[in-house]
Amino acid sequence: MRTRHTIRPLPAQRGLAAFALLLAPAASPALAQNNAQTEAEAIVLRPLSFFKVNDLDFGDIIASGSAGTVRLYPDGSRTKTGGVTLAGNGGEPARFAGLGTPQRQVNISLGSNTIWITGPGTRMRVRDFEIGSTPTAILSTSPTRFRIDSVLGNYNFPVGATLEVGANQAPGDYSGSFTITLNYL
Repeated sequence: MRTRHTIRPLPAQRGLAAFALLLAPAASPALAQNNAQTEAEAIVLRPLSFFKVNDLDFGDIIASGSAGTVRLYPDGSRTKTGGVTLAGNGGEPARFAGLGTPQRQVNISLGSNTIWITGPGTRMRVRDFEIGSTPTAILSTSPTRFRIDSVLGNYNFPVGATLEVGANQAPGDYSGSFTITLNYL
């Protein structure tokens, strides 16, 4: 599981660039044929498995002369404390999905209660991992028990966390990884 976010320097002035694509009928009456290829993907799950759907992304933030935090909740909302400015609407919780059996209990735990993400500046700490369950729960290295409520046994869950941003944190991309362990009981 990777976590990523970008710190942006506070710009003096930010400009916007725009472009448009104009489609017009060809002047020639002859028909032109164009082909485009794309990919199709599928994941076929085996029973009692789970996988990462997407990574934890704190989004774009702007650091200042004061330290602060960015809290990314399992529902995707973000809050900040201290000298951090949230830039744009970015940020996305990690998301996992899997296939168990209905009413089966599972233990979920973290490989570490804190991870460090690194980049061009001082490393930053990520802590307080929170699973988007009902009710929400803070994940730790001690297993938290859940029950699979889906009648088909399929499930998915988001995970948010808190990022500690240092004073004068250097701009750039920062990343690190964390482990989620799920044990079917």
